[in-house]
Amino acid sequence: MQIAERHAFILKQLQQRGAVSVAALSEDMGVTMVTVRKDLKALEEQGVLLRSHGGASLPNAFVSDRPIDEKMQIRVAEKQRIAARAVELIEPDEAIIIGSGTTVRAFAQAIPASAKLTVLTGAMNVTLALINHPLVEIVQLGGTVRKSSASVVGHYSEAMLRDFACRKLFLSVDGISADFGLTTSNMMEAHLNMQMIQAVPQAIVLADSGKFGKKGFGKICNLSQVHTIITDDGLPAAYRQDIEQSGVELIIA
Repeated sequence: MQIAERHAFILKQLQQRGAVSVAALSEDMGVTMVTVRKDLKALEEQGVLLRSHGGASLPNAFVSDRPIDEKMQIRVAEKQRIAARAVELIEPDEAIIIGSGTTVRAFAQAIPASAKLTVLTGAMNVTLALINHPLVEIVQLGGTVRKSSASVVGHYSEAMLRDFACRKLFLSVDGISADFGLTTSNMMEAHLNMQMIQAVPQAIVLADSGKFGKKGFGKICNLSQVHTIITDDGLPAAYRQDIEQSGVELIIA
């Protein structure tokens, strides 16, 4: 392939998959990985992609904070499938932490009314989703309310978290990338989420495929610091490879 043909092929793959890897492009185009990296560098200089470790993604990688009402309208069916699959990981009489976000809200709504659980959460919409479940004991974290996420953050919520022992965390994020890890748009929420991950033996991330290749302002942790990621079948192959290489279990809902 000539340079122009390679560039056109790379951009077509990006549009179809959302992300590309150097190794896959090298094999598909029959050129060396050094050539692919040069191509990606040239395309990044044109502003049409963003390079990352081992590949590239579309340039709209950075996310900003948006109202929860707006986020609730995005990828609704995918979030419901992810939520239904996540519910299967709950065991009777468990104590779990549920983070904030629209995907974990869908997860809370999917928990059967017959479930017997203890739920620790800082998300008020999660609490409301479970308020009429007779066998679910809810422990509501306190702190400063973030209206855009209907959740609490800050010193008081983090201090309260340290007084409880839970088995699993179900967490939503704003972005997942192989090079920067898990992120959210608010640094205080990112810090609370990191504390939640450190407080449990098993951290389970619920994220639709649109979150991959994106970065929020606040870093939560590296990809390898969580145990399981549940997403939908729209996940590009390049990201599946990144997750597998990190040692994280991937579940496609």
